[in-house]
Order: sequence, then C-alpha cells, then structure tokens
Amino acid sequence: MQILIIDDDTELCDLLTEYLEQEGFSITARHDAQQGLSAALSGEYAFVVLDVMLPGFSGFDLLRQVRLSSAVPVLMLTARGDEIDRIVGLEMGADDYLPKPFNPRELVARIRAIQRRGESGFIGQRSHPARLVVDDIVIDLGTRTVLQNAVEIPLTAVEFSLLHALIKKIGQVVDREELTKDVLGRKMGMFDRSIDVHISSLRKKLGHNVNGIERIKAVRSIGYIYTCT
Repeated sequence: MQILIIDDDTELCDLLTEYLEQEGFSITARHDAQQGLSAALSGEYAFVVLDVMLPGFSGFDLLRQVRLSSAVPVLMLTARGDEIDRIVGLEMGADDYLPKPFNPRELVARIRAIQRRGESGFIGQRSHPARLVVDDIVIDLGTRTVLQNAVEIPLTAVEFSLLHALIKKIGQVVDREELTKDVLGRKMGMFDRSIDVHISSLRKKLGHNVNGIERIKAVRSIGYIYTCT
C-alpha cells in the first residue's frame, strides 16, 4: 500500500516512515504543501496522511483541492483538543482524524480500518457484484459507486461505507457506537462526533429529503435511521 504523508515536521515524517515501512507500507513524505498536493492528485497513492498545519496554506486548503477531483482516503493530523479542526476536516471530506501527539500503532490501526472499509465491499462482491436500489439512489457494491437519478455522486470511502451500513438496516435505528465500529473500525470516544459529521456530509450530497420524507433521520441520543418511502 502506497501512503503519502504531507507534514512539514521532518522528524515526525522520518519516524512514521520507519515505523510504517516495518508494517509493510510504502511511504513517501512531502513537507511542502504544493508538492504534497501534486503528489496527492497524482493517483499513485492509496492513502494520504495530512497535517492541518502546513506552511504556505493549510491542510484544509489542500484537502479542499484534493476533494475536487479525488476520493483518495485522507486521515488528518490535528492538534490535541482542537475539536473545531477535527469537525472542519471531516466536513471537508477527511475520512478520519488523529490528534497529535499519537502512538504510531494507533495510526496504523486507523489506516487499516479505513483500508478495510474501502476493500470489503469490492473484495466481497468481486465474483457476485450486487446493486442496491433505494428510492432515487443505486449503490453498486462491486465498484463502490453511488448513482442518484443516473448521476454518480462522489463519496469518500467512509461515506460509502456509512451509507451502506444504514441501508443494510433500512427502516431500523442503527446506534452511533455500532456505526463508529463498523464504519471507522474503532470505538466511539466520549465526545466523538465523527459519525455525525459524516452523516451531515451524506445529507448534503444526497439531499435531506426524498419523496417529501427525511432521508436519514436522527434518533436523539441513539443513532440514525435511513427511512424508506
């Protein structure tokens, strides 16, 4: 797996490169935002680790440019305790975040969890691709694409997995802890709003309502339900 790290902290990049290569990953590090953006858009990398604080322009600006044309999984590195950075990153299309300082083992776990989310549908359906049709959308599990009224909707790997998880239990409430475990591959933290932000992104991309009914309803203090019309 080819991983791109974009961070101006060269010592951290060297440390992560050494650790991740021992875990079987191939690592490229870029310390300049513009070079990092070019590399992220090259199509050569299966995963991007992106720091929020970069000289020149922020990681948010870089992520915005990436998401204009690429759904490559992106994990953002944020300052510990800065919840606003995490929420903004998720709203802009990041798949997950990790606050600094962190244990490299946690980074590996996050990367592999997102990787599994991206591969599980494709591998599981390779011989028997399936399509789910729900109201105005078609979910192709073989290609992991979503069409709405015959137009492809660009979703990140996490957004696709979240939509699939909800539709698998259409008409049923799925609690946030279950969604966090199934979609992000980790336990939900006490103040973890990641799933909520990804839900918000799905609503924006697919539309809040379908046939006059709210598409994804929040069930207070529990989770979410994908309604059927």
